[in-house]
Amino acid sequence: MEFYCKDFKVGKCQGQKLVDGHTMPLVLQPSEPHNGDLDSLLGALKRNKDWFDELIIKNSAVLLRGFDVKKAEDFNDIIETFGWDDIRYVGPAPRTHIYKRVWTANEGPLSEFIYYHHEMVLIKEFPKKVVLFCEIPPPEGGETPFVPSFKVTERMLEEFPQEVEDIDTKGLKYTFSAPSNNNTSSMRGRGWEDAFGTSDPAEAERRAKALGMDMEWLPNGGVKTILGPRPLTRVFEGRKGRRMWFNTVVGMHGKEVSSAMMADGSEIPEKFVKRCEQIIEEESIQFKWEAGDVLFLDNYALLHGRRPSLPPRKVLVATCK
Repeated sequence: MEFYCKDFKVGKCQGQKLVDGHTMPLVLQPSEPHNGDLDSLLGALKRNKDWFDELIIKNSAVLLRGFDVKKAEDFNDIIETFGWDDIRYVGPAPRTHIYKRVWTANEGPLSEFIYYHHEMVLIKEFPKKVVLFCEIPPPEGGETPFVPSFKVTERMLEEFPQEVEDIDTKGLKYTFSAPSNNNTSSMRGRGWEDAFGTSDPAEAERRAKALGMDMEWLPNGGVKTILGPRPLTRVFEGRKGRRMWFNTVVGMHGKEVSSAMMADGSEIPEKFVKRCEQIIEEESIQFKWEAGDVLFLDNYALLHGRRPSLPPRKVLVATCK
């Protein structure tokens, strides 16, 4: 599919890369300066919904830049234009509901690096798209880097062919411990009551089971969730048969409140995890946020994270099926 749309022109941004012939992120700007207002943008998106949807799959990351998008209500109007179904976030990150489909991104301390991940990768149902809106760009740092997931699989298969196939065959098991009360002093400090939307332990267990989790209650009132088996890689329709690195091994392996191992309980080699961490960073794509940016990520194809930042930084998010 060649790029052509009379309602947009292609721009550039610092840090974008050409990956397998496709620009990431693909920057779309107003076709004419007078078409940058919100109403013109909404009209252009409505006229080109199917085309835009295909573009997200083709390029994995599409950045709208130069449009007059100022607040959460504007961002929500953009999301609702497409008619994509909403999917509620489930996970440890502290977030606040802002308006309709719009939430804050991870509210953990800006000094912390949020490691690369596919959104809700451990849950049975995960978003197809993650859409981010920059209301206030950070003065320094705070990028949302992303990684073409298939590139990680390709390189890991080159260096660890037997280990990749063994882990993929056995599957992965993860554990994660959540406190009994919300604690946003950490990016992973969300309490189980908030995570499961209930303070009733029995109801929390029922909801966890529906998401594919087992639970163990801890003496301090917290809970340990156990998930598995989960795949190491996945192939999604319409993405050239690529094996996506659809796991969170590096992000959870050997951490204070989490673990990642093979489903049979055997350990994942440390050198495997360390090399994977290096490859992910080498394949990462960085760009600087500007006010009004709206970034569409194909959650099936990209890992994403957050660089440490100086305040203020305000990035909002919507997750869609």
